[in-house]
Amino acid sequence: MSDSVWILGASMTRFARHADRDLLDLASEAALGALEDGGVSVQDLDVLACGSLFAANAGVGQQLLGQIGQTGISVYNVANACATGATAVRVGVMAIRSGEASMALAVGAEKMGKMGLLGGSRGPAEPPKVFEPEGRFGSVRSVEGILGTKTMPGVFAQAGMRYAHDHPDVGFEQFAKVAHKNHQHSTLNPLAQYRKEFSLDEIKASPMVAYPNTLLMCCPTGDGAAAAVLVSGERLRTLSADQRRRAVKLSASVLTSDPYVEGGQAQPDVNTLTRNAACAAYEQAGVAPEDLDLVELHDCFASAELLHYDNLGLCAPGGAGDFIDSGAPYRHGALPVNVSGGLISKGHPIGATGVANIYEVAAHLRGEAGERQIPDARVGLAHVIGLGSSCCVHILERSAA
Repeated sequence: MSDSVWILGASMTRFARHADRDLLDLASEAALGALEDGGVSVQDLDVLACGSLFAANAGVGQQLLGQIGQTGISVYNVANACATGATAVRVGVMAIRSGEASMALAVGAEKMGKMGLLGGSRGPAEPPKVFEPEGRFGSVRSVEGILGTKTMPGVFAQAGMRYAHDHPDVGFEQFAKVAHKNHQHSTLNPLAQYRKEFSLDEIKASPMVAYPNTLLMCCPTGDGAAAAVLVSGERLRTLSADQRRRAVKLSASVLTSDPYVEGGQAQPDVNTLTRNAACAAYEQAGVAPEDLDLVELHDCFASAELLHYDNLGLCAPGGAGDFIDSGAPYRHGALPVNVSGGLISKGHPIGATGVANIYEVAAHLRGEAGERQIPDARVGLAHVIGLGSSCCVHILERSAA
């Protein structure tokens, strides 16, 4: 069994609507970029894990190897809602930890275009619903929610309003500040789908989607890919001094699913599985939230990011409102969150998101994040949640070499 797992190389495409490029074009760009970044080739790999939600049954991993080099290695095609990409990384981590592989490539890719609201109705050319199993007793669980909504904006709006109800210092202003921060951050990220800053007033005045989330507080759909080369500690020690210097340690890799909670059958619980994943990851890495220098978390909506400040232990229990009001999660604050622009502005091609969050944290820990660099970053956390299925948390640390 491996004593450790490291990120040797990482890459991502620009998130956008790539009308002139297909899924394999994007996946190949990210995969080859990660291999080049790590100073290795496809012949060095033992396993490939490829995540793509809407092409889950298309054998994308095998098709990808057909583009970049068919070496006969094990291929895993992964689909796990919005946690698809992060789960692909975790497949690579487990292969290395088990001793079955010493080097793995994890790729996340998605072509979504302009598909409308996630979880809402779709046209005939759009992908099928992802989770709606039926049995002799009907649906496994209702997705109607307390207010009768099926759409993800509605689900996360309800979750945000519940938090606001329980914590009177949280209101429309605090949710809007999350989007203000992330749009501001994206102006420094050349790979972000949108790079325009908006004032707080513009964000609050944009069309209301599901209170408290306005249009500028919701993530866009789009296309993109990201990839990471993972390597065991033993294999890393055989590589060059420069490869060892740039390697980033994956100190924790945790995947959770929804536990049973009271009321969770009517209203999806977006909190408990994240809290469980975070606690396990901190224990696995031997760090605490106060040790973090930056966080990339799953801000599909502004209300989601505010909740996850609390869920990930970035603030005192119930203190998410004070946390955003203090400016702590801004780029120059005490604990920068979503310096990439987050899903709200960087974009959210579902299968790519989890790997892209890891790419962003690794870039800062290497000191290679350009204008948006967090100075002296040593420890970072990447988080993603797939509603109704899973939460994945990875903790990364800068190499001491």
